Amino acid sequence: MASSGKKKTTMGKLNRERKLRERRLDKQIRKDARKHASHHHGQPREVLTGGDDRSIPAGTLQPALDPVDQPLADV
Repeated sequence: MASSGKKKTTMGKLNRERKLRERRLDKQIRKDARKHASHHHGQPREVLTGGDDRSIPAGTLQPALDPVDQPLADV
């Protein structure tokens, strides 16, 4: 049965309780994500590539880039 008395909880308190529940839920989601990440930490990771297989092998020397000395155009 619903009471016919005055509401005893203010909107401020209701908002604080809602924010608290949201923070706890966010914290639990982050905790679960960390557990999931550490569980899969020992497994080999897939390497993301561009698909064209034009990567530079390790230890290969690359030519240095020449600096460009051009004045900025007037706007």
